[in-house]
Amino acid sequence: MIFKRATKKNSKLRLGLIGPAGSGKTYTALTVAKHLGGRVALVDSENGSASKYANLFDFDVLELQSFSPTDFVNAIKAAEQAGYDVLIIDSLSHAWSGKQNSALELVDRAAARSKSGNSFAAWREVTPLHNKMVDAIVGANLHVIATLRSKTEYVIEENERGKKVPRKVGMAPIQRDGLEYEFDVVGDMDWENRLIVTKTRCPELAGAVIHQPGKEFVDMLKAWLGEGGEPEQEPPKRTEPVAPIPESNAKSSPPPAPSQSFHEHFLDECQRIARMSPRDDVRGWACDLTRTEKYDDIPEEYLMRLLDGGVRIKPDAALASFRAHQSRASKAS
Repeated sequence: MIFKRATKKNSKLRLGLIGPAGSGKTYTALTVAKHLGGRVALVDSENGSASKYANLFDFDVLELQSFSPTDFVNAIKAAEQAGYDVLIIDSLSHAWSGKQNSALELVDRAAARSKSGNSFAAWREVTPLHNKMVDAIVGANLHVIATLRSKTEYVIEENERGKKVPRKVGMAPIQRDGLEYEFDVVGDMDWENRLIVTKTRCPELAGAVIHQPGKEFVDMLKAWLGEGGEPEQEPPKRTEPVAPIPESNAKSSPPPAPSQSFHEHFLDECQRIARMSPRDDVRGWACDLTRTEKYDDIPEEYLMRLLDGGVRIKPDAALASFRAHQSRASKAS
C-alpha cells in the first residue's frame, strides 16, 4: 500500500437543492447545469414538468414511470454511458416516496409478504437497494445535481400592512435521513428563489445566501472543483497554531447583550468561535457572502443562518472562507 499526495483537479460536483414546490429547484438546477457546460441529461420523475423549460435550456430528458432505487441507478448509468457531462435528477424524493416502486412502497410490500408483517425486517431488503443508488450518485463520472422536495408547512406572518397572511416554508427533505451528507453542496431554496447553503465542502460557500444562483455561483464551484486549471496559489505563510474550539463553544454561545445589536453580536461570535479579525474584514466577508453592499443592511435572518449554519458548526471552513475573502480584497486593493 502506497500513499500519494491528495489532489483536487477536475472533480465532479454533487449538488443537492432542497425546497417546496415553486421554490425554483428545477430552474436553478438547469441554470447551474448550463453554466457548468457540456451535454446535460435530466431524469424527470415530476410528470414531465422539466420539459416546460425546453425553450430556455438545452437538455435531454428521461421520464421515469417507476421510481425504485434501481430505476435511478439504471438512469445514472445510462447517462454515464451516453457521455453526458451533467445529470440532473428531478426529483430524488420520488426514489423514497413516489407512488410506483419507491423505497417506502417496497418496504410496505416486503412487510406484507412476511409472516410477521414487521417493517423493520423489510428494510433489510430495501436498504441495499437504496445504498446502491447512493453509491451510483457518489461514484458517477459526471456532475450530478439532485432536487429534493421538502415537507411543506404554512406559517402565519404579519405583512407590512399589519395583516396576518400565510407564507409557505420548506421543512426537512423528503428522503432517507442523512442522504444530504453525500453531496458536496446542499442548499435550501425558499419561496423567494434564494439558495441558503446549509452544508458545503467549498469553504467560500459556508453559510452563503444567494439570490437566484447563476454564473457567479457556478464559477465559484468550478474554481473549487479545479476546472479550468489550478487557481493561482499564494506562497505559504507561517502561522501560529490556533487552539481548537471546544465543541460546546462551537455549537452554543451566549445571546447578545440587551444593549447590543445582533450585527455586533455576529462580529463578536465570529472572533470568539473562529478567530476572525479585524472586524471591518468580517463585515466585508459577510457582505460578500450575502451579496449586500452595506453590512448594516444585511437582514438579521441572513446573519443568523451564516452564524448557526456555518461559523458555529464548521469554524475551520468558515475561517478558510474568511481568509480567502481577505486575500481577494488585498489583491483588489
